[in-house]
Amino acid sequence: MTGRTPRLGRLRRATPEGRAGRPVEARGGKPRRRGTQPKVVALGGGMGLSASLAALRRITGDLTAVVTVADDGGSSGRLRDELGVLPPGDLRKALAALCGDDDWGQTWARVIQHRFQSQGEINGHAVGNLLIVALWEQLGDHVQALDLVGKLLGAQGRVLPMSAVPLELQALVRGHDPARPDDVDTVRGQATVALTPGEVQSVHLVPHDPPAVPEAVAAVLDADWVVLGPGSWFSSVMPHLLVPQLLDALMETKARRVLVLNLAPQPGETEGFSPQRHLEVLGRHAPKLALDVVLADEAAVPDRDSLADAAQRFGAAIELAPVARPDGTPRHDPELLAAAYDRIFRMHGRIGPWR
Repeated sequence: MTGRTPRLGRLRRATPEGRAGRPVEARGGKPRRRGTQPKVVALGGGMGLSASLAALRRITGDLTAVVTVADDGGSSGRLRDELGVLPPGDLRKALAALCGDDDWGQTWARVIQHRFQSQGEINGHAVGNLLIVALWEQLGDHVQALDLVGKLLGAQGRVLPMSAVPLELQALVRGHDPARPDDVDTVRGQATVALTPGEVQSVHLVPHDPPAVPEAVAAVLDADWVVLGPGSWFSSVMPHLLVPQLLDALMETKARRVLVLNLAPQPGETEGFSPQRHLEVLGRHAPKLALDVVLADEAAVPDRDSLADAAQRFGAAIELAPVARPDGTPRHDPELLAAAYDRIFRMHGRIGPWR
């Protein structure tokens, strides 16, 4: 371990007023006036959603994350199998991403992300996973428990599961078995789908028509902007379109909709995909979905015209901006992504109260 971790007792605790009520700084350091921020809902899971939330919390304090609950690997999978609960891992990551940049927020972000290392059964479990599941058992309410964890952390936004039942992701994959490259098999489980060496043809959820969390549906319907992606395309982004009530809300909402593309194809799941191929796959799973803006890193788009044509089928314009980390790793830079979101919200939105 390097450096000294601040002791919790010496940290300045975030109050509800200081956490959600304070003005949020826009670009240039000027605070937005209270009550003039866009209501933003971000959908996804894993590290992609975390990157989006880390950017969005820099430009609005009215932020809700709606998180996929199909994870079946690692600590989440073990808790899910043993206790029959929702997999908490992606919810934990979203909460950590919403922690503030002060000592309180960053200490708690590290604490809930901490994984135990031992020779026993606790090995590999994340502290935040255990905390979330404990509160689920204590309170018997997924949303209330997550709100309480967010209050403890001083999270700058709200985290909701997309469904209140654990989901299994299944995919039709061509060539999942390299010995049978032309065969199409059903591959079960998010962890397996994400790492398949074959070509994913389509995905679906079990149960087939899972109920959406009502608060998630309400948030989408009440939003000014809905952000979908980035993230593992088939296992983190697409599942939201497979929950009927959530898809209906996405199509009915008056909010503007932004789709954020990944910086690079994901080995296994989207190997060899062009940016426009990601849109084509999305359109096959949700043919009636309309979009307003498709955001991509300018260095990751070799053929702008083809991407523009694919986006136009959704009724969307494309925005290309430098949003990757300068070190060359395929990860979004929070500050650059925040600047891109801020520009999109100002330039493509209806004349809203935050302008």
